[in-house]
Amino acid sequence: MPVITSLPSTFLGREVVVTIVLPMHFNPNETYPLVLFNDGQDFGALHMAETAAALEAAGSIAPCVIAGIHANEARIHEYGVARQPDYAGRGGNAQLTTSFVLEELLPYLAKHYNIVQNGITYAGFSLGGLMALDAVWNHPDVFSQAGIFSGSLWWRQKALDEGYAETDRIMHEQIRVTKSTAPLSFWFQCGTWDEHDDRDGDGVIDSIQDTLECIAELERKGYAWGRDVCYVEVKEGMHNPETWAKVLPDFLVWASGRAGKA
Repeated sequence: MPVITSLPSTFLGREVVVTIVLPMHFNPNETYPLVLFNDGQDFGALHMAETAAALEAAGSIAPCVIAGIHANEARIHEYGVARQPDYAGRGGNAQLTTSFVLEELLPYLAKHYNIVQNGITYAGFSLGGLMALDAVWNHPDVFSQAGIFSGSLWWRQKALDEGYAETDRIMHEQIRVTKSTAPLSFWFQCGTWDEHDDRDGDGVIDSIQDTLECIAELERKGYAWGRDVCYVEVKEGMHNPETWAKVLPDFLVWASGRAGKA
């Protein structure tokens, strides 16, 4: 059974609930890699614990600790890109969430569950996916892999009716202007029914376009498709936990480094 705990956050000014899924034969004297997720309140709908246990039993993933940070009604303000909010002021506390993760949550998990404090995989869904990508990109000394399920990569500094251009997407621009890069890996997922919007009328929904163009920015920085970047497109996949649960095994195997291995 998952462990559900809460810890006080000075940065966020509230108690933060965290769901922790331990490996089957957890040994407090051993160290474990960490797979961290945003939106841990959705672990039940994602069948996280059952999926991880089945994969570990089959030898498809290495024993690891999986932790999920629960969001609350402040999610739209606490998740986003740490360097700046979007055009509507959303995500203004994303830097505080990043500080909570780095300075409060990870030390807590290291103390109580003996996690390795670098080479961490950080993942999330929708806006939580954007948040995870931002944290991994900016803290490669702590994180090594990012998982972005239906990421809100449209996050922009101008509204569509305010002269918006593709260069206004905040995460894309952040990648573009970064001078030096670190050895990181990225796993992106999007569904063909993730949304219906197609702002430029090219026949490709915005979520897929934003994802592929974010990958293109990573490629321009030297990250290679198939080596450093994995992209999973789910036919008729939607923007919901049911779709994400279907590809969760693929992601966990990738994160464990056992993808393509017998």
